[in-house]
Amino acid sequence: MSQIAIVTGASRGIGRATAISLAKNGWTVIAAGRDKSTLELVAKEAGNGAVAIVCDVGDPVSVEGLFKEVEDKFHRLDLLFNNAGIPARDVPIEELNVDEWRKVLDTNISGVFYCTQQAFRIMKAQNPQGGRIINNGSISAHVPRPNSAPYTATKHAVTGLTKSASLDGREFNIACGQIDVGNADTNMATKQRVGAMQPNGTSMVEPTIDPQVVANAVLYMSGLPLDANVQFMTVLATKMPYIGRG
Repeated sequence: MSQIAIVTGASRGIGRATAISLAKNGWTVIAAGRDKSTLELVAKEAGNGAVAIVCDVGDPVSVEGLFKEVEDKFHRLDLLFNNAGIPARDVPIEELNVDEWRKVLDTNISGVFYCTQQAFRIMKAQNPQGGRIINNGSISAHVPRPNSAPYTATKHAVTGLTKSASLDGREFNIACGQIDVGNADTNMATKQRVGAMQPNGTSMVEPTIDPQVVANAVLYMSGLPLDANVQFMTVLATKMPYIGRG
């Protein structure tokens, strides 16, 4: 029987590449996100019974609906890839308004919590018990970029949630790990392609990697037996200014 995976933020970028890769490798994928038409195209390309379900991860009611639909249709869940995330405007911290701060938190950390909570509920109750959760952190979970307080704060929080979920899931055969990505060539890498601000105030075009590289890493993590876990993995462009940043 095919294993069941939910990928959030599946309509583009890393989420799209991962959803398609999982499906091509035998998983039945639920592509979740806010753009129905794009999700349906992803599900069609993925094949292997992939389905598209509209969900706003920042809305707990929407998340609950997603997981209930998956449980009702497939009766289990083997993998959750918490991928959905958004940045804030690249402006000085004092120019951000409260609504912008809350929107980033709602998506990047509350959304991960809501989905993890629902995944735990299913994975604890199913037979055989357990499953795997992979969180998309970021190199911002380790070091910030200039003018990135909301995004950086949420990614540091994701790391804490990953550790807590890993500990709390241990008794129930639920493995939780995190992949920290640097400069994947997605819509979020626009600044890196044209010139990203550096800590010394200069601007620099930075190298990027194909999102498929990240999808391959997720595919590796998801293929491990549940008695093995990649707790943290960092995947980044070799020549990007990360090591030695500042």
